[in-house]
Amino acid sequence: MLDFLAAASSTAAQPPAWTGWILPLGMLLILWFLIIRPQMRQQKQHREKVEGLKKGDEVVTGGGLVGKITKVEEHFVHVEVAKGMVVKAVRGTIGEVLSSRGTPAAND
Repeated sequence: MLDFLAAASSTAAQPPAWTGWILPLGMLLILWFLIIRPQMRQQKQHREKVEGLKKGDEVVTGGGLVGKITKVEEHFVHVEVAKGMVVKAVRGTIGEVLSSRGTPAAND
């Protein structure tokens, strides 16, 4: 009789097996909302900026060069960093668009 009571109390003390998944799933949800989702949003915004590049936009390249786009090709853009000095850059390396064609620069 004591064996029966001991066996019954040991099985009743264990939580259900699905409760072991609550903590890892919660951590994955936190990881998704705090890291992965914002990073995907930034990548989408960058891709839209790169696809929307046009002649006359003032940009900053990944290497830190600031210049104005003079020619847009499928995979490359030509960036004028100084008068008469044009650099050919890969479209994906454009980090930021500072101003569009509509607003002239202060030194022009």
